[in-house]
Amino acid sequence: MNNKGFSLIELMIVLAIIGVLGAIAYPSYDSYMKKSRRSDAKVALQGMADRQERFYLQNNTYTTNTVNVGGTGTDKNYYALSIASADVNGFALTATAVAGGPQANDTTTNQGDCTVLQLTAAGAKTPNPCW
Repeated sequence: MNNKGFSLIELMIVLAIIGVLGAIAYPSYDSYMKKSRRSDAKVALQGMADRQERFYLQNNTYTTNTVNVGGTGTDKNYYALSIASADVNGFALTATAVAGGPQANDTTTNQGDCTVLQLTAAGAKTPNPCW
C-alpha cells in the first residue's frame, strides 16, 4: 500500500515553524509601522510651523489658534495637533496620538514614549529619539 500525503506529525512541525516565525516577525513589523506612522505627525508639525512663520510675517506675533495654521488633525488622523504656547517670541506645537488609534501605545524600549511629539520655533524636537 503506497500512501501519498503528509502525516499529522509533519503538519504539526510545519505549523510550529510558522508560529515561531510569526512570533519573531510580528514585533518587528509592529515597530516599523509605528515608526512610519510617526511621519504623519512630523509632516503636520513642520507644515504648521511653516504656517506659524507666515502668520508671524503678516501679524508680528505667533498665533494660538490652530485654525490659522492648518487645523487640529493630521492627514491620516493618527495625531491631534495643538499649539502648546505662542507669543511674540516663539511657539511650541504638539502632536498627540489619538486615543484608541494605532499610535496610542507608541512606546518602545529604545525610544521611550513617542505618543506626544513637540516642535518649537527654535527648531527643538522632542522627544529627540522619536524624530
